[in-house]
This record gives sequence, structure tokens and C-alpha cells, in this order.
Amino acid sequence: MNYTEHLEELRTRLLWIFGFFVVFFIAGFVFVEEIYQYFVNNIDYQLTVLGPFDILWIYLMLASMVAITGTLPILSLQIWLFVKPALTPKEQKVSLSYIPAIFLLFLGGLAFGYFLIQPLIFNFLLSLGQDMFQTMFTVEKYFKFLVRVTLPFAIFFEIPIIVMFLTSLGIVNPMVLRKVRKYAYFVLVIIGTMISPPDFILQLVVAFPLIVLYEVSIMLSSVVQRRRDRKLSEALSEDT
Repeated sequence: MNYTEHLEELRTRLLWIFGFFVVFFIAGFVFVEEIYQYFVNNIDYQLTVLGPFDILWIYLMLASMVAITGTLPILSLQIWLFVKPALTPKEQKVSLSYIPAIFLLFLGGLAFGYFLIQPLIFNFLLSLGQDMFQTMFTVEKYFKFLVRVTLPFAIFFEIPIIVMFLTSLGIVNPMVLRKVRKYAYFVLVIIGTMISPPDFILQLVVAFPLIVLYEVSIMLSSVVQRRRDRKLSEALSEDT
């Protein structure tokens, strides 16, 4: 393809992504009441709004989250279709298998953050104000809290797949990941403190799964690196 054909191909892929985003956004907007009820059924407080725009905000926010989650596999597929001509048949098959893993890990991260981490942080914060304040939450504050706690884990759960992909391209390798391990741990602990409230135990609870994800990434990178080295050795043997 020449430069113009690449731009036309990119435009087509972006239109597909945008089209599916709009479809999922509309679906989320239609079912926003059911989605809202699901997220507020487990709390014992009545959420309030401070103005009419807060109502519109919750509709747009929930519909956007549905659209982002639903469009993720479409986005991954369109990226794969865009780079597919530059890949060998074997690379096409391997990279295509990453797409369902990306989507499932994203959902797994959301579920992990929502069902395990969010209740710990939420209950801890409430305990700080017990018998001191009248507890009342606005819709905007509560759902911003949910997004802040759960969405980072959905992103962090993608780290193993990203590391595997970069290892297959030769950009990273397990030796480098092991060498920078202590620095990575430091960064992950800082991220854990940013997500969680100022409680040492909770910060460790949040940082621990991030560290586990990093170690899993190293193991997967080692597997991919061994396969890559074996293929290179076989290719060199055939050439000689």
C-alpha cells in the first residue's frame, strides 16, 4: 500500500470503532436505570443529586463505561486487521489470540477492583467517620469513587498481555524485567498508595495484586522469549 491507501485503511478502521462505540453507548443509555440499580443495590445509603445536570452526568458516565468495555474487543480486532498485512501467517494467528485475552483480562480487572478492593476501601473510609458525621453521598461522588478504584485494575490486568506482545516483538525481555524489578515494585507501591486511602495495610492489599501481576508478566515473558529463541535457532539452522 502507498501512503494514501494506508490513510484510507486507517480511516475505515476508525469508522468501525466509532460505529460500535456509538451502538454500545446507545445500548448503555437505554439500560442505564438497570445498570444504576445494580451498582447501588449493595449500599445502604440513598444517593442524592445536587442539580439536574448530575442526572445527565450519570447517564453519560454509565453509557460511556458500557461503550468503552464493549468496544475494547472491536478496537483490538481493528488494530489487528490494520497491522495484519505486515505479519506472517504464524504471527497473525498468535496475535489474533491476544484479542479475547485482552477483553477477558479487562473484565477480570474490573471485577477484581469492584468486588474485592472497592468494599475494603469503602468500608474503611466509612469507619473513619463513624458516629461523627451524617453520611450522605451524591451520585457523582459515589460513581467517581467506583471508577477511580476499579478502572486502574482493569488497566493493570492488561500488563501481562502487553509484556507478552512486546517480548514477541523483541522490545522487552525477561532479563530486563528482572533487572528493574525493585524499581517496578517501588512504582507499583506508589500507585497502590494513590488508589487506596492512607492506611498502611490497605495500601499493601492494593499493591500486592499489582506486584503479582508484574511477576506473572515476567513468567509469561520468559515463556515467550524461550519460544522466540527456539524459532530463531531453528531458522539459523535451516539457513546454514
